[in-house]
Amino acid sequence: MGSLSGKNAVVTGSTSGIGLAYARAFAAAGANVVINGFGSPEDIEKERAKIESDFGVKAVYSPADMTKPVEIAGMIALGEKSFGSVDILVNNAGIQFVSPIEEFPIEKWDQIIAINLSSAFHAIRAAIPGMKKKGWGRIINTASAHSLVASPFKSAYVSAKHGIAGLTKTVALEVATNKITCNCISPGYVWTPLVEKQIPDTMKARNLTRDQVINDVLLDAQPTKEFVTSEQVAALALFLCGDDAAQITGTNLSIDGGWTAE
Repeated sequence: MGSLSGKNAVVTGSTSGIGLAYARAFAAAGANVVINGFGSPEDIEKERAKIESDFGVKAVYSPADMTKPVEIAGMIALGEKSFGSVDILVNNAGIQFVSPIEEFPIEKWDQIIAINLSSAFHAIRAAIPGMKKKGWGRIINTASAHSLVASPFKSAYVSAKHGIAGLTKTVALEVATNKITCNCISPGYVWTPLVEKQIPDTMKARNLTRDQVINDVLLDAQPTKEFVTSEQVAALALFLCGDDAAQITGTNLSIDGGWTAE
């Protein structure tokens, strides 16, 4: 019996990167999962089926668009309908855009705030009633080292992640007596498609080569000089779902190679 046997999880932005690592870690511990995110239908189906065959749990896919509140509520409803309850909610969907603020496209600001911050509000709002009814729940928000410190050219992302840290604390206080915890995890640079994709923009914004961006910008931020792995982030999330973490709530847990210690 896995430690999450009989539990059901919804993980947003889980078709690749950190989100997929969360989904697989929960499934390995015995939880059924709802995965969500963009990608080619074949790739998504492959990952969904692999979760079921690797771990013997149920996995369903929600195509919910994280800019649409109605679809986000529908994703939570799908989890409740498919599995009977949503016990674990991980708000992980995120996008990035790198630009000086005076050139920052307004629609990119709106999109990042919607996907990286507002989507978490809508998902939590929809999931809390079921968790309260059951008398148990775990809410985990993927924040970022950028929930604690800033970097230039990332105004929207840094604002959204600071917002996630505040939302986490507020929700934790509201549900403190319901056996529901709410925490955020703040990874440093994790080697994911999101990070890889922003390298060309950062090269342009800072006039650097690819190697310079990796070593002088990304890894320069992390005293360990190593990327965090998706699996390490997922292992921390798994711990937060366990009984030993019942009194950890309203916290912002850094996993950033020492970045925010400086």
